[in-house]
Amino acid sequence: MPGSVVDLFVLEKSIVGEARIPFLELQNALYAQNDFSDLHKPVFYAYFKAHIQAVTDKKKWVTNVDSVRLVESQDPIVGKYQEVIVYFEMIPSNKENLRHFTFNYDVVLHQVVNHKVLVNVQQDWYAGIEEQSRQVGIIELDIPKGIVHPLEVNLENGSFWKGLSSMIKLGMHHILEGKDHLLFIIVLLLPSMLISSGNTWKGPGGTQYALKNLLQIVTAFTIGHSVTLLIGANQWVSIPQQPVEFLIAVSILISAIHAIWPIFPGKETLIASGFGLVHGLAFATVLTKMKMSTSMLLWSVFGFNVGIEIMQLFIISLVIPIFLFLARTSHYGLIRTTIAIASALMAIIWMMDYI
Repeated sequence: MPGSVVDLFVLEKSIVGEARIPFLELQNALYAQNDFSDLHKPVFYAYFKAHIQAVTDKKKWVTNVDSVRLVESQDPIVGKYQEVIVYFEMIPSNKENLRHFTFNYDVVLHQVVNHKVLVNVQQDWYAGIEEQSRQVGIIELDIPKGIVHPLEVNLENGSFWKGLSSMIKLGMHHILEGKDHLLFIIVLLLPSMLISSGNTWKGPGGTQYALKNLLQIVTAFTIGHSVTLLIGANQWVSIPQQPVEFLIAVSILISAIHAIWPIFPGKETLIASGFGLVHGLAFATVLTKMKMSTSMLLWSVFGFNVGIEIMQLFIISLVIPIFLFLARTSHYGLIRTTIAIASALMAIIWMMDYI
């Protein structure tokens, strides 16, 4: 059977963990306990609590077992198998001990001699680790001595600035990788320097007009996605990712049509704020995957949003001068229409993927 995997998430005042244990191995370790039909019984919670411990200077941390559940997993060697997931929290008497401690873990190991446990730090906000796992050691039985050696965990020094700067970088990286968000920004800005007349776009309104219109659109979009980023990251509202991605494609399609024919002239600011609400929900999915305390989450939302804005402003600073120059030429109508049609086709393809 596969070994166990323990993922640790370093929070502000505690460490939460997820232990994934092959069900068959757990049964072998608890052979005296013959009723495994209900893993929510107190006896199982007591067992896990007794075999998952952290110690600093001979002082035991408080261990709480939050929940236990049984799932079906897949392994390339053994195929499908059942796995028990234990969610726990370890709380030190002093939060300064969070970065250096002894991890005593012998679930299954005290009975199944060939069992191994891979221990990862899945998230460490103060060290600037986001969305990546870092192996800190393997716990296994020392067969000649017949003992399980505890794992000494020594994390690098962390700081608030490391955590915040990593979230800023994550926001910037998300915009660079999110081709749908990039495309939406570009299409939204295509007609921002033009004056509408009926159902057609006239010539440019001048630099001052373009910059004013641009500032209003970008500000409205920023406010919109900041609101839903905060709401979504706090999980006050939970919307499945697929409908959100579909709506983002719709926002690109509508903006592309507007870039060809002004379907909402004079209301670009309102539309940008509405579309911003949708895009903010997509941004929030990045943060909801992370385990954070309330203060960590608020600072993460702030840093992530700052990163998004930095990258958006960088893109705008590159694109707008080009658009302003091209808008004064006779070729801009063709260029604008070509970009808008290509964007609309891409949006339709993305929409089909989510139907």
